Amino acid sequence: MPKMKTHRGAAKRFKRTGTGKLKRYKAYKSHKTGKKSPKRIRNLRKSALVSDADIKRMNKVMPY
Repeated sequence: MPKMKTHRGAAKRFKRTGTGKLKRYKAYKSHKTGKKSPKRIRNLRKSALVSDADIKRMNKVMPY
């Protein structure tokens, strides 16, 4: 059986934590930030975890 390949686009956007969960960055920070409050932009800097509903799909994309 051949090895599964990691989706390279996903590999650049997600990182595995020590416990095996997937860490992601938040959306809506790249442009149109003039109308967003500084607090909102600051909170978008923080990372978040991939939701439980998406984990099964993401494990296929990032097997290792």
